[in-house]
Amino acid sequence: MGAAGRDFHNFNVLYRHNPKVEVVAFTATQIPHIEGRTYPPSLAGDAYPAGIPIVPASELPALFERERVDTAIFSYSDASYEHVMQRAALVNALGADFVLLGANRTMLASARPVIAVCAVRTGSGKSQTTRRMAELLRAHGYRVVVVRHPMPYGDLAAQAVQRLGSYEDLAQAHCTIEEREEYEHHIAAGSVVFAGVDYALILKEAEKEADVILWDGGNNDLPFYRPSVWIVVVDPHRPGHEIRYYPGETNLYRADVVVVNKMDSASPAGVEEVLRNVASRNPRATVVRARSLVTVQGDAALIGGRRVLCVEDGPTVTHGEMRYGAAMVAAKQHGAATIVDPRPYAVGELADTFRAYPNIGPLLPAMGYGDAQIEDLERTIKSVPCDVVLVGTPIDLTRLVRIDKPCLRVTYALEEIGRPTLADVVQEFVGKHPRRD
Repeated sequence: MGAAGRDFHNFNVLYRHNPKVEVVAFTATQIPHIEGRTYPPSLAGDAYPAGIPIVPASELPALFERERVDTAIFSYSDASYEHVMQRAALVNALGADFVLLGANRTMLASARPVIAVCAVRTGSGKSQTTRRMAELLRAHGYRVVVVRHPMPYGDLAAQAVQRLGSYEDLAQAHCTIEEREEYEHHIAAGSVVFAGVDYALILKEAEKEADVILWDGGNNDLPFYRPSVWIVVVDPHRPGHEIRYYPGETNLYRADVVVVNKMDSASPAGVEEVLRNVASRNPRATVVRARSLVTVQGDAALIGGRRVLCVEDGPTVTHGEMRYGAAMVAAKQHGAATIVDPRPYAVGELADTFRAYPNIGPLLPAMGYGDAQIEDLERTIKSVPCDVVLVGTPIDLTRLVRIDKPCLRVTYALEEIGRPTLADVVQEFVGKHPRRD
């Protein structure tokens, strides 16, 4: 039971060559349009010459009856405990066992030291934390390779191992907006990114170029590689979520370092609640306090007194349940007269997104899991009566979407508050893992 990532990894590691288990299907959820494909024979292995079907999660009851399923493996992330147990209740009602796999069984060992950056919810600030860690490690002379949590939304066989080192690589790989949001900022900062489907093969390729593997996690999932340092980012804008979402709380328990991000814009009560929960779950962890610095690229004077459309990172404001992002923060900081609600103007799959996530609020998620969504995003932006478009995604959206209004990009970076810092974390790492000549 998955979302085109963790489910494939669990299969590859534990079931692909297991003669005692027959995997009859993957069920797809959370990500639009990933069902109806086949996990290809080249990835599924000799036991599956026809591959393995990927079916909608809604077909679970019929699938269980048809295939006489014994066990369901829950294999996706950023799910509330209520949602997880509702899935468990359904599976048990269908007569099967419901299984949550532990981290140790699914993490691969690397010949290189691994620093994992994970989170308790999507949108907590993994990307900026990972960029900061790459910067600090390179300053010590390490060759850093980023391995990103999977996002294989296209041809799975072709995406088995992806090496992405340039904007041209992103175009050749036909990356969606969601993929670009996770890869492009690393490339812009000078890092090579590996991603794909088969993370054992990916690891072998990444190790050829790296002194250090920097795992950039997705959602609030666990790392695929066994980390030497396990960093977990928490978000005081959503206090309490760190102990209510799977498998984010597992990350919190296992963390060596907890980064409390966005302290400059969160409420003091939210910060205190998060710090209490961190201390109760993992008192041994090193706690790094940080702010998320929001910067407008271009003439920020265009914002003051204007009608502004805020375009935000899609996953963060959909299943991540954030009510605002960097663009909205920047709009308020620079005196926007009005934040225009895009919902009355949404078309096509963007309108479907608002119906599926009715609590998003007056912002536009940069949904782009395929060409149709990108076209709908462009049409929606064109329809919204605004003076300025603020784009708070991690990419230059104008590379993919024509925007017919003044457009400013909003970026964000992590800055530590007080001590300890991530530089202190890296210094300790250097002492334990000296750079190879």
